[in-house]
Amino acid sequence: MPRVIGIDPGTLSFDLCGLEDGRVFLEVSISVEEAARSPAVLVDHLSASLPLDLIAAPSGYGLPLVPVAEVTEDQLNLFILVREENRGQPEMVGGLRAMVELMRDRRLPAVLLPGVIHLPTVPAHRKVNRIDMGTADKLCVAALGIWDQARWLGLPPDGTSFILVELGGAFTAALAVGRGQVVDGIGGAGGGLGYRALGTLDGEVAYALGRISKSALFSGGAAFVAGDPGLPPESLAGRMAEDPRARIAWDALVESVEKMVAALRVSLEKPREVLLSGRLSRIPTIAGALAERLRRVAPVRPVGGLSAACKEAAQGAALLADGLAGGPNRDLVEAMKLREARGTVFDHLYVAGTDAVRGQFGVP
Repeated sequence: MPRVIGIDPGTLSFDLCGLEDGRVFLEVSISVEEAARSPAVLVDHLSASLPLDLIAAPSGYGLPLVPVAEVTEDQLNLFILVREENRGQPEMVGGLRAMVELMRDRRLPAVLLPGVIHLPTVPAHRKVNRIDMGTADKLCVAALGIWDQARWLGLPPDGTSFILVELGGAFTAALAVGRGQVVDGIGGAGGGLGYRALGTLDGEVAYALGRISKSALFSGGAAFVAGDPGLPPESLAGRMAEDPRARIAWDALVESVEKMVAALRVSLEKPREVLLSGRLSRIPTIAGALAERLRRVAPVRPVGGLSAACKEAAQGAALLADGLAGGPNRDLVEAMKLREARGTVFDHLYVAGTDAVRGQFGVP
């Protein structure tokens, strides 16, 4: 049986999940601030867990199963997707690039996973003018959802069908899975309102703002609408009765999720379930409100997993690493057609100025 580790580079923390013989042997969570200050902290945990057959490395916007040992500078820039003038600022990407470089230097057996846009299971017309259809960590949550629904309903991986709503501490994303394959996705930077992130940016707003910074993508979410960017999501519902801005924020957040699910039903008309994951899905007021709204689509429940301590994406990454290493979850990898991932995040853009952007990131 393979001995593997999956990593989730979350907005608030980096989580590691180690899997061997179907048993979780490692559960580690490191704050993004600590990881940015000292990327070696995460890599030290990996080194201490050797020998390992495979590590599903933190993969950002994703690369099509590129071994970390072979990753090029252009590929590093592609998966973190930060403009040239910002690449020396570790806080922009939480030390993500430095971590992968350390893994490469230490010759750890790691691979970078694809994002949704790299998958052959998503038709090309759904990728038009899109980059974020779901980052690599969202793909990992989908993998966990396939594994979980297969167990829950007694199905093979290629018999699963659901819409996944990922409610992170900053972003909200949603993916459609049919026959064990991701067939569509709405990423956090291009979808509904997140708790801290604005999601879709109106083109005219983008024009009025001028050159958009990466940090701007982490603003404008429900907490900002409520007038308190530091407001814990657990406190939002309690403010609604006395604070009109909190009421607007709540309605916008919950309704945007419903709209994302409705949009994905164009690609997956009759999902077996709607699965909820992410930090906000563990808050009863939010989960309850969403279940009430979404139950007309399909039964709603939280994603089950391997461990209560590790975030869902880290668990899904561990399952994919196990399957890629030839373990019991290889059917999961085959159903998702992970090995057939191809291309770059810029392959489907038709906007004026795209050629210059491709050049900056080393894409022909």
